[in-house]
Amino acid sequence: MSGQLLEVQNLNVSFATRDGPVQAVKDLSFQLAPGEVLGIVGESGSGKTQAAMAVLGLMADNGRISGSIRFEGQELVGMPDSALSAIRGARLAMVFQDPMTSLNPYLTIGAQMALVLKRHRGLRGAVARKECVALLDAVQISDPVSRLRMYPHELSGGMRQRVMIATALLCRPALLIADEPTTALDVTVQAQILALMAELRVSFGTAILLITHDLGVAAGTCDRLLVMKNGECQEQGPIDDCFHRPKTAYARELLAAVPRLDAEPARAPPVAAESVITVKDLAVYYPVAQPGFLAAPKMLRALDGVSLELRPGETLGVVGESGSGKSTLARAVLRLVKPTQGTVCLLGRELAQLPENEVRESRRDMQLVFQDPLAALDPRMTVGEIIAEPLEVFDTSLSDAAVTAWVSEAMLQVGLDPEWRNRYPHQFSGGQCQRVGIARALILKPKLLVCDEAVSALDVTVQAQIVSLLLELQARLGLALIFISHDLAVVRRLSHRVLVMYLGKVMELADADELYRNPKHPYTRALMAAVPIPDPRLEKSRVKALATGEVPSPLADIRGCVFRSRCPVAFGRCGEEKPVLLTRDKSSVACWGA
Repeated sequence: MSGQLLEVQNLNVSFATRDGPVQAVKDLSFQLAPGEVLGIVGESGSGKTQAAMAVLGLMADNGRISGSIRFEGQELVGMPDSALSAIRGARLAMVFQDPMTSLNPYLTIGAQMALVLKRHRGLRGAVARKECVALLDAVQISDPVSRLRMYPHELSGGMRQRVMIATALLCRPALLIADEPTTALDVTVQAQILALMAELRVSFGTAILLITHDLGVAAGTCDRLLVMKNGECQEQGPIDDCFHRPKTAYARELLAAVPRLDAEPARAPPVAAESVITVKDLAVYYPVAQPGFLAAPKMLRALDGVSLELRPGETLGVVGESGSGKSTLARAVLRLVKPTQGTVCLLGRELAQLPENEVRESRRDMQLVFQDPLAALDPRMTVGEIIAEPLEVFDTSLSDAAVTAWVSEAMLQVGLDPEWRNRYPHQFSGGQCQRVGIARALILKPKLLVCDEAVSALDVTVQAQIVSLLLELQARLGLALIFISHDLAVVRRLSHRVLVMYLGKVMELADADELYRNPKHPYTRALMAAVPIPDPRLEKSRVKALATGEVPSPLADIRGCVFRSRCPVAFGRCGEEKPVLLTRDKSSVACWGA
C-alpha cells in the first residue's frame, strides 16, 4: 500500500443511451488518506455522485467504468460483485442524500440496522440490539431503545439522517461516503449533522468523502477540496488554498455565488406608499383525530396569531425550521387555506368579507412561486402555454396575438428567449424552470409575490441568479415580496424586514439590518449560528451556540414559551407564562429573557 486509503486514477464513467454514450466522469484522479475528509463540490450534473457510485461499484446496467480505484490496496474496478458486497457496508459505507427513500418503510429502524450486523459481523439477537443502541446513542438520538421499534415515517428528517449515519458506522468502516447528507435538512439540523460527523471522524477514525454543492458546508468540514464541472476536475488542493487562492474562474464563480451572513445586502429601499397587504392575528388550526371512540380531537396550531404589513417594493423574509408555519402563512395570506381567525387586507380590502368570486378576482394581485420548479410545471404543456395559463383565467377577452405578446414580454422580463415558448419543461434546466414559474406569476402584473422556498432546490450559482432577478424585478415593478426560506444567508440579500417563526408563532420581527447586527431571540441566534460561512479559517474557528434537541410536537399542549425546551437561557417564567411580542426600537421579540 502507498499509505493512501483510497486511490482513484483516470476514472471514467459513461452510460450507453439511444443518442450515444454519455460521459459522466472524465479522467478523474484523487487520493484520500486514512482519517482525512475530502470534499467534492460542484453544481448538479458535474459528476460528483457518479464518481462516488463508481467507488462503491453501484452502477446502472448501462453504466461502464474504466480506470483504477484502489481501496486499502485492493483494485475495485473489475472485482466480482460477491467480493465487492463483502467490502460494501463493512469497510466502505455510504450515507445517501434522502434518508426517507433510502430506509425501508416496511421495516423498523432496529430491523434494518440488525440486517447490516447479521450480514457483515454475524451478530444476532440481544448482542445485535445492544450494538444498535450504542450506535444510536453515539449519533445523539435520544431514547435509542424505543427508537429501534419505530418506523422511518415516525422520525423527523434530522433523526432519519442520524439513523443512516449510525447504520453506516455499525461495522466501523474505514471510509464513509456522504452524498449531500444535509441538503434536505434545516440549517439547524444541518449544523448538528456536520458537527456529529466531525465528532465521529475523531471517535471512529473514519475517512470521509463528502459530496456537496454547498461550499459553506465544505469550509467547516473538509481538509481538502476537489472542484468538479461537467465530469472533470477543475482543481483540487488543501481547503484553505481552494478558498483563498482559487486557480480557476469556475471555482471563483462558485465562491462568489455562495450567500453569506456577513455580506452587504443589495436591496433598494421600499416605496413610501399605502400597504399592499396587512395581516392581523392570523391563525390556522386543524383538528386531528385521536385514538379512542370517544376521544376528542386535538387542535394542531399550524399558525398562531401572526401579524405583518408590507408596502410596495418591500421584501419581508420569513424564516424558521420545517414545521414552523412558513408555508401555512403563505397559503393563508393567499386564501388557499381558510384562516381559523384573523384578517387579511389586500389593497385595503378585507378578503374574508368578499364573496368567493371577488376573492378569486383578487388573486390576480397576489401570486405564488413554488419551491420545486419542475413539480410546479405541467410536463404536458409547453412553456408558452404554462405562462399564458393565468391569462386564460383572468383575461379571456385577449386575442391569440395579444396572449403571445404578453407571454413574450413576461419571458423577456425573466431573461428567457421568447423563441423558446414552444419547448417543454424537461428541455430546460432547474434555474430556467424557476424563471418560467416566476414569469407565470408575473404575467398578470401582481402587486404581491410570495416565494415559498423558491431557491432552496437550486445550485448556488443558479440561486444567486434567481435572487438577482427578483431584486431587479422588484426595483422595476415595485413588487411587494414575501420571501420564505429556512436560510438566513439567502434572506439577507433580499429582505428589508425579517419574520422569525417557530411552531406557528412569531419569535422575532425586526428590521433586517438590526436583526443581523443584533438578534435578540435565542432562536434567531441559533438559526444564524447554524449558517455556515464559506471561509475555512472563520468557519473552523467559530464557537456555535446551536439549538439542541427535537422540535416539540405541534399537537402538544405547551405551557409557557414553545422554544423553552431547546433554549439555552430559559428560566422559571419561560415555563409558566407565554411570552408576548413586545416592540422596542426596530424589533419585536417574544422572549422574557430579551
